[in-house]
Amino acid sequence: MFRFKVEKMGCGGCAKSVTRAVHAVEPNACVEVDLGAKLVTVSGHGGPSDLFARAIAAAGFPAEPV
Repeated sequence: MFRFKVEKMGCGGCAKSVTRAVHAVEPNACVEVDLGAKLVTVSGHGGPSDLFARAIAAAGFPAEPV
């Protein structure tokens, strides 16, 4: 399980974009988004956390591991 702080995420559309970015790395990943806390939790086997962080950042939402 990986957790990321995504400060620029602020609406449902942002959450969908972040979820799509994670699924581009691992289509079967479980993604939980907490917009209030600006946290994204990813459960899956997609490799190192930096792969997810880079994908989220490429979607326009810089992500910091927590």
